[in-house]
Amino acid sequence: MSRRLHYLVLGIALFVGVGIGAAISIVHSSGAPAEPVSSGPRPMNPAVDPGTHLSGAAPGFSLTDQFGKRVSLRSLRGKVVVLSFNDPKCTTICPLTTTALLRAKELLGPSASRVELVGVGANPEATGVRWVRAYSSAHGMLHKWRFLTGSLGELKRVWRAYGIEAAVVNGAIDHTPATYVIDSRGRFSRLFVTSMSYSSVDELGYEMARSLAALLPGHPRLHGSEPLGAVNLLGPRSPVTLPRAGGGMVRLGPGSGPHLVLFFDTWETEVADLSPQLQALNAYQAAAKRKGLPPLVAIDEGKVEASPQALPKLLRSLPHPLSYPVAVDASGRVADGYRVQDSPWLELVSGSGRFLFYQDLAEGWPTRQQLLSKVHTALERAK
Repeated sequence: MSRRLHYLVLGIALFVGVGIGAAISIVHSSGAPAEPVSSGPRPMNPAVDPGTHLSGAAPGFSLTDQFGKRVSLRSLRGKVVVLSFNDPKCTTICPLTTTALLRAKELLGPSASRVELVGVGANPEATGVRWVRAYSSAHGMLHKWRFLTGSLGELKRVWRAYGIEAAVVNGAIDHTPATYVIDSRGRFSRLFVTSMSYSSVDELGYEMARSLAALLPGHPRLHGSEPLGAVNLLGPRSPVTLPRAGGGMVRLGPGSGPHLVLFFDTWETEVADLSPQLQALNAYQAAAKRKGLPPLVAIDEGKVEASPQALPKLLRSLPHPLSYPVAVDASGRVADGYRVQDSPWLELVSGSGRFLFYQDLAEGWPTRQQLLSKVHTALERAK
């Protein structure tokens, strides 16, 4: 998904066949209410799309999965299909979408065997099987879904058929973050659009699970508690205590002083040199201590990690221990409170909770000297 998260593609009228593109733009530009899956009021999280009702036959296609096997939509007839469009090099919304898909199947319990998760690549510069396999492996989904790709011509035909805009914009990939629910007869049921909200992943999965249960025999009950609606985010003006990798706690917020905060995910090792960059920040921490600059705290986004073991495994693999604390944001409420829009993401916050600067590290990491200079300049301007 786009590192800039521009939803301008959602305003483009892509009326093709059953008018899917038009449906997407209507939902998010006119504010038209979505058809509820079931009756009864329940509090809603504004960051979660409850889904929009669709009808008509889903366009057929045949592509290649992460194991090199050819898969057609028709071959999945008899199962409910959840079809999402994902950039296999994505560091923003796509990991949130795939985590929500896994959550939806988990909530269905034994009935999940009647549901097939399918992804279609949405990066015109990463169409090889190796990309969809690497993404699937990094996110713990290698045997949990079918991530499909093909030639650029094949993919473009599927994108057009489903109203997906996928293109390189200013050097980054922009694509429509759409997920379709297709019933066992191959007909559209519902459309979801993912937003950049770590803390809302579970609720998005819950909404997807509700729509799936409505299509399954016996309408199975979901195995899990119902989300409670709007999430209380934890920004730099909120006192926060997070568990520290290896033991102990990390405190942020009022009274803890200014901090340089790094948000990251271990699966970034598949698309970037994460480990060397984490090690290089030891030099900043040492220099910051000498110069009286804000210390560094790293926060792993546990919400979208493949497993709880992912972070300990990465830290054990480093040739030298990190000299700064690494905390775990298991709920996503801290990342959203700090307005994280990509991964890795770096922010400097003042002791009073002001944002002094941010940097999207997916676009490049600063050298130690560049980082020290940027921190010093930001602090001077804040005086």
